[in-house]
Formats: sequence, C-alpha cells, structure tokens
Amino acid sequence: MRKPFKETLMNIKMKTLRIVVLAAAAALQPAAGAFAAASLTGAGATFPYPIYSKWFDEYARTGADVRINYQSIGSGGGIQQVTKKTVDFGATDGPMTEEQIRKVSGKILHVPTVLGAVVAVFNVKGADGKELRELKLSGPLLADIFLGKVAVWDDKRIKDLNPTASLPSAPITVVHRADGSGTTYCFVDYLSAVSPEWKRTVGVATSVKWPVGLGGKGNEGVAGLVQQSPNSIGYVELIYAKHNSLATAAILNKAGKFVAPEVESVTAAAAGTKMPADFRVSIVNAKGENAYPISTFTWLLVYEKNPAGKGAAIKDFLVWMLKDGQKMASELGYAPLPGKVIELVKAAVQKVK
Repeated sequence: MRKPFKETLMNIKMKTLRIVVLAAAAALQPAAGAFAAASLTGAGATFPYPIYSKWFDEYARTGADVRINYQSIGSGGGIQQVTKKTVDFGATDGPMTEEQIRKVSGKILHVPTVLGAVVAVFNVKGADGKELRELKLSGPLLADIFLGKVAVWDDKRIKDLNPTASLPSAPITVVHRADGSGTTYCFVDYLSAVSPEWKRTVGVATSVKWPVGLGGKGNEGVAGLVQQSPNSIGYVELIYAKHNSLATAAILNKAGKFVAPEVESVTAAAAGTKMPADFRVSIVNAKGENAYPISTFTWLLVYEKNPAGKGAAIKDFLVWMLKDGQKMASELGYAPLPGKVIELVKAAVQKVK
C-alpha cells in the first residue's frame, strides 16, 4: 500500500496538478477511438485528487495525445468554474443543486467515478500519556462535538462508548474545512441525517457556517491542522488519513454496529442503492450491517456539448476510466463503482458530444 501512496501523493500539498499527457512511444498501441491532440482543463474536488492524479498518469500510457490540467481547489470551486465555463470539466463530491444547475448554460452531466469514505480523524494523547489510536463515536455524538456541545475528551458520552480508553481531561479542538468542499457536503449530509439539531441549525451544503473550530483549506489543510493541534478532531477523505498516519474513528452505523472506514465497508454502503437517472444520490447512513455510514460517490461534471475536439477527448478518457481506471481504485483507498452503475454510466457517457 505504501508504494502507491508515495507515488501518487508525493505532490499532494501542491494546489495545482499539471500532468502533461503526450503521445506514447511508437511501440505502444493508441487507445481505442484515438483522436486529434486536445487540451483539457478541469478543477474541483480534493477528495478524489489522489486517484485522478494516478489516472491521468496511467492514461498517458495509452497513447492518447492529450494535455490535462487539473486544479485541486475543492468542490465549491469546481462548481463555480464549471458554471462560469472557465474549465472543460469540474469535479465534486457533493452533487450540484437544482439552483446551481439552472445557472449553467447548456446541460451538465454528473459522471460518478469512484466511491470513498469521509473519516473522523483525531490527534489525542490519553491521560496515560500514550497516543490514542482507537475511538468509537456515534453520529449524534459526532454532531454534538462539531456543534460545540461536547467540548472535552473525557465527556461522559465519549467515555460511555470508550470505557477502556484513557481519555484526557482536555478541551476538544474541532477542525473543519474553510473552503467550499464536497468532503464537507458528505460529512454534514451525514450529520443532518442523524442529528435533527444539526439539520435545523447548520444544514447541508458544500460550505456551512461552522458553530466552532478552526478552518483548513482542502483535505490537505485539515489533515495538517489535526496533525499540528493536540486534542483535535477533524474530517478528511480516507486516503489523506492513511497517508498522514492519522487515527480514524469507528462510527456507529444504522444497523447498530461500529464500522471502520475501509474499501469493503464503503462498497457495502453502496450495495442496493437505487441510482437515479442523473446519478445525484446520497448514500450516507446507509442500511446494511457492514455499511460505513459516511460514504459517498464522487462525480466529474461534464458538459453534454463541447467545443470541437474536446468532446471526443473527454469521452475517450471517461470510457477508459470506466474500463481500466476502476481497477486502480482499491489500492488508493477508494471503492470502485458497482458493475450495474458502470453500465448506466457507460450509456450516459455516450451523450457527450
């Protein structure tokens, strides 16, 4: 696992990813449906940044002659740039709202790429001086921590779920995203599903008014702040927790079982999901004994009609992503799309012109 993480994430703290995909050597066979050279620009979610980086690199080896420039600026920024038509595609972990879609000139497609987990990460030394690596939390308790209602680590509600843990009598430092974020959307979507107070007072969006806490930009920023802040708790996409060796909490799911964030438990959350025609669906707090409750699809935002040459380039990449790219998901901590979803997305991709 370490090698793929190192290769894929060596530049993870950079704001901009620029990968130049050039024609492969003559010995390599060109991709099916090869097309004239094209330049594509995209922007958006940091959540899938590691796998998109890997995909762009691997896609280079197919023989396609494409220059791709992807800016990892957060889902909110991706939606804004797609709306302004300053990019060829966007990326988001929170589906666009009807209001946002109406602001886009032309039809926009939500193309699911992989599934992932948003995880609660923490940096706590126990009362015994040892680093705390295991923690169990329920959804309502997690909501109350981020509401500021549970403010110390040895609060009775935390102790009741973790009776053997050496919890310190120390204030909890909450860390959240400062930018518009699909990771935030998934996290607060879950909190709204399990906490009526959260739903009423904070709600669901890519950017919310946080009751308490420190803000970090991107998954990278939140991971860094948690690492630097004793007695802190935050939320990031799973691979950022693994790459930074951050402790993650097991979350009580709808079936009453504490589940750790893993590829298998994310896959379980998507099992049986009825996929709408536009692919905009939430899978937080899903049913299933082994389902991890803070799971989500992530999407590319693609225009149905594109300038000459670009539609063919985008379609070619998407077809490759569905066929070959899915095989790379698990090694990076993402869950591949279910087979039935892949077939539906294949049909939708044919609309790209």
